[in-house]
Amino acid sequence: MLLLVAVVWGSSYLAAKTATSALPVLVVLFARYLLSAIACLALVAARRRNRRYTRDEVRVGTVLGITQAAVLVLETYGVAHTSAANAGLIISLTIVLTPLMDRTAGRSGPPPRFFAATGLCLLAVGLLVSGSGFHSPRTGDVLMLAAAVVRAAHVTLVGRLTRSRKVRPLHATAIQTVVGTALFSVPAAVSGLPALGRTDAAVWTQLLHLALLCSVFAFLAQTWAVQRSSASRASLLLGTEPVWAVAFGIGLGGERFTAVTALGAALMVVGTYWGQAIERTHRIGKQEEETSCPATTLTSV
Repeated sequence: MLLLVAVVWGSSYLAAKTATSALPVLVVLFARYLLSAIACLALVAARRRNRRYTRDEVRVGTVLGITQAAVLVLETYGVAHTSAANAGLIISLTIVLTPLMDRTAGRSGPPPRFFAATGLCLLAVGLLVSGSGFHSPRTGDVLMLAAAVVRAAHVTLVGRLTRSRKVRPLHATAIQTVVGTALFSVPAAVSGLPALGRTDAAVWTQLLHLALLCSVFAFLAQTWAVQRSSASRASLLLGTEPVWAVAFGIGLGGERFTAVTALGAALMVVGTYWGQAIERTHRIGKQEEETSCPATTLTSV
């Protein structure tokens, strides 16, 4: 199930690129959020008990809804101006950026060798954006790099806001989707919302894929699967997302890699897995030394 989640997330970059080629970016984001909100609210309403939202869930969901919207704006505009493969690889920088940002939140930082893995990932980004020759990076690559930074900040914020609070992931995610829908409603109307009604079935398929599979299904499946697996196994399987992004970009999107970008892709995968392994070993060691209970975490849509 976790591997399936990684496959679905890997496919989201090509789906977003296809959708934004037919519709304005802000319209795509509004449709994705609206469809996700309808699905999440329906799932919460279908529960026989514990349907009510707590104050913490509303507060946390609202804040994270704003930061998640910022991430998706950068990601969607980014993938519209670069390849789906590059987008999936560059966004995986989140894996090594998050522990660095979490250090600023008052936690002890990762060991020195973690910075070697981070440096390898940054070298990979340089090779990826160079394309067939060294030149200034494309706008989409810069936006994806910014998206990785903001996503890492968002993940760090998730940990801080949900620590010591009783927050149910489904309820908080429903609030996030409602907030996102509200945020993009006016910009989408200005950008050309009527175009959504004139779009064809193929684009609607991409929108439904982004909303129901890449958001709602992936969230529920991840929650279900992580409860039946180990954290290390979960991170290992979910870490294959950039590999699937490349596979979909090349296999279905007709994208091509030069030797330089292929080397960058390989270094990015190696660097993120290496950094992930170092961070996990360091974190487990710290947890064994501490006597306090582990912090509660929440995965956003």
